[in-house]
Amino acid sequence: MNTDETAKALGLLPEELQKIRDTLGREPNFTELSAYSAMWSEHCSYKNSIVWLKTLPKDGERMLAKAGEENAGLVDLGDGLGCVFKIESHNHPSAIEPYQGAATGVGGINRDIFTMGARPVAQLNSLRFGDLSQERNRQLLRGVVRGIGDYGNAFGVPVVGGEVYFDECYNINPLVNAMSVGLVARDKTMSASAHGADNPVYIVGSRTGKDGIHGASFASKDLTEDSADDLPSVQVGDPFQEKLLLEASLEAIATGALIGMQDMGAAGIICSTSEMSAKGGAGMEIHLDLVPTRQEGMHAWEILLSESQERMLLVCERGHEKEIEAVFDRWDLQCVNIGTVTDTQLLRFHMHGELVAELPAESLVLGGGAPVYHREYAEPAYREAIRNFDPQTIPVPRDLQAVMDHLAGHPNLCSKRWVYEQYDHMVGTTHMTAVQQAAAAVVDVRGTEKALVLSVDCNPRYTYADPYTGAAIAVAEAARNVVCAGGDPVAITNCLNFGNPYNPGVYWQFVEAIRGMGDACRAFNTPVTGGNVSFYNQSSFEGPVFPTPVIGMLGVMDDKRQFTTLAFRQAGDFIYLIGRSSGDISGSQYLYSFHGRKDSGAPPFSLADECALHAVLREMRGRVCLESLQDVSDGGLFTALLECALPGRLGFEVVADLDVRRDAYWFGEAQGRVILSIDPLEEELLLKYLQRSALPWCKLGVVTTCEIRIDGQNHQSVAHYAGLYENSLGDAMWQDD
Repeated sequence: MNTDETAKALGLLPEELQKIRDTLGREPNFTELSAYSAMWSEHCSYKNSIVWLKTLPKDGERMLAKAGEENAGLVDLGDGLGCVFKIESHNHPSAIEPYQGAATGVGGINRDIFTMGARPVAQLNSLRFGDLSQERNRQLLRGVVRGIGDYGNAFGVPVVGGEVYFDECYNINPLVNAMSVGLVARDKTMSASAHGADNPVYIVGSRTGKDGIHGASFASKDLTEDSADDLPSVQVGDPFQEKLLLEASLEAIATGALIGMQDMGAAGIICSTSEMSAKGGAGMEIHLDLVPTRQEGMHAWEILLSESQERMLLVCERGHEKEIEAVFDRWDLQCVNIGTVTDTQLLRFHMHGELVAELPAESLVLGGGAPVYHREYAEPAYREAIRNFDPQTIPVPRDLQAVMDHLAGHPNLCSKRWVYEQYDHMVGTTHMTAVQQAAAAVVDVRGTEKALVLSVDCNPRYTYADPYTGAAIAVAEAARNVVCAGGDPVAITNCLNFGNPYNPGVYWQFVEAIRGMGDACRAFNTPVTGGNVSFYNQSSFEGPVFPTPVIGMLGVMDDKRQFTTLAFRQAGDFIYLIGRSSGDISGSQYLYSFHGRKDSGAPPFSLADECALHAVLREMRGRVCLESLQDVSDGGLFTALLECALPGRLGFEVVADLDVRRDAYWFGEAQGRVILSIDPLEEELLLKYLQRSALPWCKLGVVTTCEIRIDGQNHQSVAHYAGLYENSLGDAMWQDD
């Protein structure tokens, strides 16, 4: 194969090959082409997305490391503490090998946290699968959940929250997004930078094997019938090794002898060496034959691009080699000096004394020489049907019982107990919502009065119907969840899952979602700290998945006494609804699955009303004693009431607003609404705040002992709904294959 054919086979465009030639001033060899192929893949370079990502807000008073500056976002918590957090995808590997794909996704995102000096304290995930009636989708779900559980449980960090969503658009291409959150002393953080000529470069952790080679390139193309042939691109994880690496890395950082450290994730050694060198304005001389390997006879390009897990690249100050080596020796981990930092800004890779690649570090990386593209986009044709949707063509059911049963047992709305019972959510004992459920996960910050409040959100029905509004709703719902639990939203990370960016319709979805996300983040003053773009989530025979921009929201609770659960506390408490109800059933699970109509728009949403709602809730905090607080979202008002009632096996008696279409009132998903319960003795104080607000509100009803009465009619027992809500997913998973 000549150079042009080799470059094409590696996924490089003709203009990219020419740029490489111009940069090097010569013909690249195979190892060098392989390096550029990995580093200029969408997964590493964001070449098709960075022009729009730069429009997102990234400044904020709490920001200690802005988007793109480090491996993850770093936010000031006060009291000398920082919070490091990030979400990333592992979609394609999970579609091919769900167990290892999900497990290594968890391992990789945790390394991004502790490579900055933070100890991971919480994990969340956002999972998307296809129709559960298909055996393959059940197998994928089993494998992914087992992979997350086995790796996370062994690593020893609790899974405190997440979401699981099902739709046939994910039949071929599931989405597996993992989020990790860590705590660090502000003066103990570590940067992913290399500088200082002659400082030694170490590879630490596991040996390097052939797993994961060209994994970044694999993640930057569509799934096809031949994707199973890419199985070697899926990494293999070892959580026990990762636990050792965590402790050794934090101990090494504490010595003060390290210059910089970076996880070897996507693209392996070439990624870590190029990004650390480019950031520090340095170069490196690396001897690949010194890298400890699992197999004999590995080629230089294989060592360079391997994505074997549980590895780090670190640079220490010359003269402190023995100190760093002793740390990793105590933890029984490989720690091998494979080269030195130079002041040349060149990466020079040697194999058995032969120079096999020489590359300018800056030319490889995002923000340096990596290509940047402005892709064409156009509104897709399906939007015409959405604009023409008429809700009046949908009949209002005479009896709502069938709808209630359908929603209570729907996989998107029912309890995900079958999933979370496979996770250790109590390890570390900081998870405050493990027993008392809340709208968001709450994690204790030991030794302070503070807690972290965490949420992941995205409704892909909304973002498919209207990407701008849907993405704004994802931010708003994540923020609303944080506020309902008692926290203040401070920043987000995102995982942007879309189809092929060369498809103008897909790219239009991406652009609109970025616009909506940006506007919402500016409204809530929640800067974007970074995250992940995952394009090519589509198959050659089923097309792209729904646009799925997942939002990971970080909130801070400055006083743990502000913690508010979602569960009704006692019969006789009053139930109030705050927010604007609507007669519009667009975008609802009720319309989508009960009526089978998939051509409606996003539900009603007002960013101004949402901000006003959050302001009212914060104003009442600490002044009005709320027994429970829950947001109204997927499944509508009925589902929210059910989620509040079931933990304590209490019921509710409520009445609809007669001016609103009845099915829309109970099952519509108009945004910017919450329900709360309150002791009757507190009602007068609550009304003072509500009457000052410009938002609509009403007294919805009362908490009962066990009965459920809606609009004066009895609707089964709490036990009936508990059976549907708590068992439906497990029943679906264990049906006969």
